[in-house]
Amino acid sequence: MEIKDEDCLAETLAFNEQFAAAAASRPAPGGPPDATLFATLRRNRLGGDTPPVRLPQGRDRIVAGGVKVRTFVPDHVDGVYLHMHGGSWAFGSADGQDERLWWLATQTRLAVVSVEYRLAPEHPFPAGPDDCEVAARWLVEHAAAEFGTRRLLIGGESAGAHLAVVTLLRLRDRHGISDAFGAAQLLFGVYDLSMTPSQRTFGSRRLLSNTDTLRPAYEMFTPGMEAEQRRDPDVSPLFADLTGLPPARIAVGTEDPLRDDSLFLAARWQAAGAPAQLDVVAGAMHGFTLFPLTVTERELRRERDFLAAAAR
Repeated sequence: MEIKDEDCLAETLAFNEQFAAAAASRPAPGGPPDATLFATLRRNRLGGDTPPVRLPQGRDRIVAGGVKVRTFVPDHVDGVYLHMHGGSWAFGSADGQDERLWWLATQTRLAVVSVEYRLAPEHPFPAGPDDCEVAARWLVEHAAAEFGTRRLLIGGESAGAHLAVVTLLRLRDRHGISDAFGAAQLLFGVYDLSMTPSQRTFGSRRLLSNTDTLRPAYEMFTPGMEAEQRRDPDVSPLFADLTGLPPARIAVGTEDPLRDDSLFLAARWQAAGAPAQLDVVAGAMHGFTLFPLTVTERELRRERDFLAAAAR
């Protein structure tokens, strides 16, 4: 484990305090979501007034199996990055981060395929994982014809990182596909829905995610499941056999309730025989890359460099 960005810890912690202070003026989470706010969050995880920017470089399409994806294809393609967006399996969309994904595509020379998976609570588990599995199988079968390459990478943020690992496991266990994806980029993911110690002990501090917001998210995604049921490897990949998975880069902030998820996953990933680079960002809260911080710029560059190198 390496602690990153300690030189800008003061800036990061100051932002956390500003965020928590602003959040304290809003109603505490826990009750039924306001319908208008819920609809806004569906399109924009931050709930701001400005909708996400849709770039003309993004192309919406439906792949075999009926799953929607959004693609970004640079002039030169060295590989394809299968991306799953975050948002607690209930918010966000494949076109909610066009600017970031197009930047990533041009910087890495990777075609980016972002999955428009179905969202809870209307479509609880296993709908989202099913859609990601379908998209991954389509890419395995058609990447050469569609993008001129068989070099495939996978990853995502938060719930998207969870879906990326679940997808790798499903490809291996259900379809005997264990070597199609050459690397995984996993940013502040959730890998134990029965709750790791850091999830349970983080408390109610009003950062982007805390103990109080995680519990209802799990209930929306896996309604009616008890903790032991949520330890099923298809739900919580931390409990899976991780043998045969590709090299991974796993990143998380020290002020993230999901910190232990990444620490534990990295250890188990390495124990199963695959390289796992674990980067822990000093002072960073969950979802920190959504905000204009020095640590955000650095993390996005590290993600770019990892994916570009993995595609060569």
